[in-house]
Amino acid sequence: MSISHFEIPKIARRGGRRIPVDFPCKAAMVVCLGVAGLGGFGCKPSDTRASIESSQAESVREVQVALAARRNLERAVTVLGSFTAQEQATLSVKVAGRLSGIHVDLGSRVRAGSVLAEIERRDYELRVRQSEAALAQARARLGLPLDDGNDDIDVEEAGLVRQARAVLQEARANRDRVSRLFDDGVLSHSELDSASAAFTVATTRYEDAVEEVRQRIAVLAQRRVELDIARRQLEETRLLAPFDGVVQARLAGPGEFLNVGDPVVTLIQVDPLRLRLEITERDSPLIRTGQTVRATIEGDSTLRTGRVDRISPGIDPRLRMLVVEADIANDGSLHPGMFARASVVVNPTVPAITVPPEAVVSFAGVEKVFAFEDGRAVERNIVTGEHDTNWVEVISGLEESERVILSPGNLRNGEPVELVMPPPDPGMTLHSEPAPAAGNGS
Repeated sequence: MSISHFEIPKIARRGGRRIPVDFPCKAAMVVCLGVAGLGGFGCKPSDTRASIESSQAESVREVQVALAARRNLERAVTVLGSFTAQEQATLSVKVAGRLSGIHVDLGSRVRAGSVLAEIERRDYELRVRQSEAALAQARARLGLPLDDGNDDIDVEEAGLVRQARAVLQEARANRDRVSRLFDDGVLSHSELDSASAAFTVATTRYEDAVEEVRQRIAVLAQRRVELDIARRQLEETRLLAPFDGVVQARLAGPGEFLNVGDPVVTLIQVDPLRLRLEITERDSPLIRTGQTVRATIEGDSTLRTGRVDRISPGIDPRLRMLVVEADIANDGSLHPGMFARASVVVNPTVPAITVPPEAVVSFAGVEKVFAFEDGRAVERNIVTGEHDTNWVEVISGLEESERVILSPGNLRNGEPVELVMPPPDPGMTLHSEPAPAAGNGS
């Protein structure tokens, strides 16, 4: 075979020697060329075999594996929600008058019973004195002590009734006497008629006296109520906080005249806050009172926990959502109106198969892992569920205790691989296996 049958490489000179720059060969043929003047270049069959074996050895990739482990996971329904105030009220005045002072402003924290604002009290103090005088007058008409708080009285013991009763008794006795004398023929019929008429008049006056006393007792009760109302209005000149909270808005200022019902401040209760969640109709049968709720807000990784405290009795027909509420303790960083991402734990212990996150490869919406089988990487398509920083749940496509390759990168299905021992890491929870002995075929 002549050398002209092959493509001769370009020859370069370096240090007086002629060195080939490019020498392409066909993959299926090993050519050994010994040409005088080329410096003794050549190929031996033993060198070619060693090169092929070295190339095959280099193509086996070293990998680490972990076992698909079974663990108990929580099943939770993840939803979006928002925080609302536990209590919110716009406080208004119950009596008309000029606002003499307001003691809070935006953001002021108050306790239940604290004075928030005051109406001028002078007019209402005078009304109290007027009612007290009217009450004393009513008691005097009944013959009761002015400074005694007891309004109980026996109608028959009232002075007016006692007087009428005495007149009635006298008229009855006179009528009876005249009647006996008439029967004896001493007195005439006209005198008997006069005595009977006098008795009738005395009876009527007695009944009128009883009625008058009863009316006076009723007036006394009315005056007592009027006094209570006057005192109550005097108390209501002070606007009090109905619960512990924070002032969200101040709606009036000192010197302003307010009518009954005019708003003064808006007060909200911010600890705890209500976390209001909307559960889809599909997940609504899983929700129960007392289930654990975990929530986070945008920009803050702090996990806040609570329990489902209130569940709406029905699903919103327009949104097809079930409204539930949980009370969340507020450390001061939460505000009503904030959005939250929450999870409602519907089952705290559900067995599941998990693998490390670095074993899962995702591409074009398809998730897969590479299982280690007989020294080769075997591709497995999987369906994943819950995700965590240390594990990924595998719903289908993998069995428990199967070995999966960590960080598979660009591994191909069926590619030969070799196990290596990972560096010691006390914090690792993964199971790695040592490399097999040479010549075991793995």
